[in-house]
Amino acid sequence: MSFKDIKGQDRAIEMLRKAIEDESVSKAYLFSGPAGIGKKQLALEFAAALNCQEGRPDPCGKCGSCLKIKNNQHPDVRVIDANTPITISNEHDKNEKALTSAIKIGHIRQLEKLISLRAYEGKKKVSIIDEAHNLTPPASNALLKALEEPPRDSVIILVSSKPALLFKTVISRCSILRFYPLTRKELEALLKNDYGLDTSRAHFLSYFSDGRLGDALRLKDAGFYQEKNKVIDEFALKPRAGIWGPWGPETREGFRSDVNILVSWFRDLYLLKTGMPENEVINFDRRHELAKIADSYSIAELNSTFDFLSDALWRVEQNANVKLLVSILKVELCKN
Repeated sequence: MSFKDIKGQDRAIEMLRKAIEDESVSKAYLFSGPAGIGKKQLALEFAAALNCQEGRPDPCGKCGSCLKIKNNQHPDVRVIDANTPITISNEHDKNEKALTSAIKIGHIRQLEKLISLRAYEGKKKVSIIDEAHNLTPPASNALLKALEEPPRDSVIILVSSKPALLFKTVISRCSILRFYPLTRKELEALLKNDYGLDTSRAHFLSYFSDGRLGDALRLKDAGFYQEKNKVIDEFALKPRAGIWGPWGPETREGFRSDVNILVSWFRDLYLLKTGMPENEVINFDRRHELAKIADSYSIAELNSTFDFLSDALWRVEQNANVKLLVSILKVELCKN
């Protein structure tokens, strides 16, 4: 574990490092920014730096404290999210039990218990609330009390990609650190130099993930690059040629992923028609195909396709039948 493992967040890292050096660490922080850019990872690195046995502003990554935090075994560092187990203890908790994706008041009670105790072996007790925008109103109100009177040896870190959903009273009690994605070119270079990806894969993943390193690495490990070409062949090319294949996603998550791939394909066609250079297309490995077929689409057809794909994403969120959506998708793309 080390601050140097966090890419593209130098400003946030420097602010946290300086706070440790100046002994001016805040009692509460809000790490705010898009998903997949390292907010939670930096929160854990900050917790390691605060408790590192080497006593320096950068975590050494080798001492007992750093290794325990890395392995999620440190008694004074806790990550809380909607999946953290809680004990239902009163009527308020029972009312919230059905909210499976929410951070409930029971979670905050556990946090309050943790910070009320003396540190077991570390210098600071660090509580990280991941995706804090999932706090229920009762949980948010309970958190306010913890933020108003935190113990001296406690630090609370809220991590959120949707800070607008947090109570303003909660935000006002936090020091805010904003996180930003890498530029596409920065991420492309990073994927090539640090992760050994070839140019085509690095280009696609950096552009498709829009500079979010975490998303790019997740897609890399899931074999997404190979999958995206199957989707393009099946849905973007075969229907237009009048060829119907049996292949298609079977889950909502798979359908959502495939539609986003198609959005990238038709976005490339649109940009090529408007004069964008080839090196700016997302599907750079298929730039020659894109250039060849771009003239066969009108701007009106592409606008219609974008409207349909947007509607398809909305329908899958409304629990529409996935197999039916796949069939409609092929028919619609065949029209344009």
